[in-house]
Amino acid sequence: MGYGSYGISIKAFFDPSMLAWYERGGVFAVAHMRGGGEYGEGWHKAGKMLNKHTTIDDFIACGEYLVKQGFTRPECLAGEGGSAGGIPTGGALVRRPDLWAVMLMFVPVTNGLRFELTENGPPNVQEFGSVTTEDGFKGLSITDSYARVKDGTHYPAVLLTGGFNDPRVVVWQPAKMAARLQAATASGKPVLLRVDFQAGHGMGSTRQQVYEERADAFAFVLQQCGKLRS
Repeated sequence: MGYGSYGISIKAFFDPSMLAWYERGGVFAVAHMRGGGEYGEGWHKAGKMLNKHTTIDDFIACGEYLVKQGFTRPECLAGEGGSAGGIPTGGALVRRPDLWAVMLMFVPVTNGLRFELTENGPPNVQEFGSVTTEDGFKGLSITDSYARVKDGTHYPAVLLTGGFNDPRVVVWQPAKMAARLQAATASGKPVLLRVDFQAGHGMGSTRQQVYEERADAFAFVLQQCGKLRS
C-alpha cells in the first residue's frame, strides 16, 4: 500500500479489519515513497511535479522487493492505493503490468491531465502542476495512467472504486480508467468498477460501508490468488 503525495507521512497504525487478511496468511506492507513526508520536505520534493516518476518507481521497487525477499509470490502480489495513491498504483500498473497479480485502486486519480478541470483540481496545482505551463503538463503527464494504457496488454486483475458524491476525485476518473482497461486488456483477468452511490471520498463513510468495501477487496484478491497459505 502506498500514497506518496503532499508530504504526508504514513505512520504505524493498527486496523482490526485487517485481521481477516492476516488470518489467511496475508502480508501487508506500506511503501514510504518519495512524494510523501516520511523523510522530511526533501523527500516530498523528490517526488513532486517533474520528479513524480520517482513515486511510481519507488512503488514498483517495493513490489519487487517483497517478491525477491519471499514475502509473497508474483501470482499473489497485490498493490493498493487510494486518492492520490492512484498515481503510484496506476503508474505501476501501466508501466509494469507483469509484476502484479492484482491492483486495488480506491477513489483514485487516474487521469492527471484532466484533473485540473475538476472541482478539486485548482487547489492541487501547487502539488501536481498545471496544463497551462510546459513543465506542468510534463509533470501531470507522468501521473496520468489513463493516457498510458495500451491495447493488447496483459494487465493484471484490477478493482477500482468510486464514490458517487466524491468532491475530491470525481467518480468519472476511476470509471474512465475502468472502461479503458476493460477495452485494452488481453489477459482475460477482470477489471471491475465498484461505485458506492451513498459515499464520497471515504471520510464520513459509515463503518458498514468501510467494512463492506474492505470485504469486497479481500474477496477480489483471494479470488485471483487462491488460498494464501501454502
